[in-house]
Amino acid sequence: MDIRQMRYFVACVDAGSLSKAAFALSVSQPSLSQQIAEMEDDLGVPLLLRSYSGVAPTDAGTTLYRHARSIIKQIEQMRGDVKRGEHALTGQVAIGLPTSVASTLAVPLIERMRAAHPGIHLQIFESMSGYLNELLANGRLDFAVLFRETETRGVSTVPLFHERLCVHGAAWIGNPLAKSVPLELMSGVPLVLPGKSHGLRLLVERAFTSAGLELNVVADVDSLPTMLELARRGEVATILSGFFNMDRKTDLLTRYLVKPTLERSVALCRLNAVPQTAASRAVQDCVQQIVEEITPTLSSEPS
Repeated sequence: MDIRQMRYFVACVDAGSLSKAAFALSVSQPSLSQQIAEMEDDLGVPLLLRSYSGVAPTDAGTTLYRHARSIIKQIEQMRGDVKRGEHALTGQVAIGLPTSVASTLAVPLIERMRAAHPGIHLQIFESMSGYLNELLANGRLDFAVLFRETETRGVSTVPLFHERLCVHGAAWIGNPLAKSVPLELMSGVPLVLPGKSHGLRLLVERAFTSAGLELNVVADVDSLPTMLELARRGEVATILSGFFNMDRKTDLLTRYLVKPTLERSVALCRLNAVPQTAASRAVQDCVQQIVEEITPTLSSEPS
């Protein structure tokens, strides 16, 4: 097995299709298929599951994918160091950011990294935290910002801050001029929330159950912009991060939940099996620096 075959295999997994990967690599599909077959013969295990809809890695293929991406990244880092000098940081760094966090961190992170380390190419994945967990576990991310309190097996975490949850919308509940709304007033209020597998949904369900309140979820929506737009229209509300109204430029009413306060821990997470490059470390340091600077803003209450 050589580095070219590793690149081919990674491209197949990323594209989810042999034909799409062949097009991206500028090689014929039969040639690509032959390379994958040679890898499977060499390792003695199937690496890809083939179907009419495309390809997906087997368990062995997932393991190979993580190692191959790591090796490719190290080779790219080596080439960059040699070309630009050992003190120049180069290479691609893939980061996962939940939409609420991306709305605050993504722009300053890109701007600062371009100014300080132009040789580092950022690849930012913005999505729901459940999908980012999958990408991290599959080795497709160098690190991700996730809602976690403790380390899990194979994943290291660096605490960043605690995020308080807010009610968006529901102007007819409580005092719309107040900065907070008691949880008990949300009993029976029509809500749109992420699906049941989402960590935020589980947190809200536990809080309502513990307080003996009625949780009235009228729709499961795994799209933050959609939930916010529905809340803005006034017929339903949602419970999400307060990040979205930090710039105070939106007309959506936002109030903290109190009695009890609902919080979740935000941490920087990295897969232990994926070696950390100097470029990845530089990006991680930049994320932590930005968080330290805006922590007072994160902790402030909406006006």
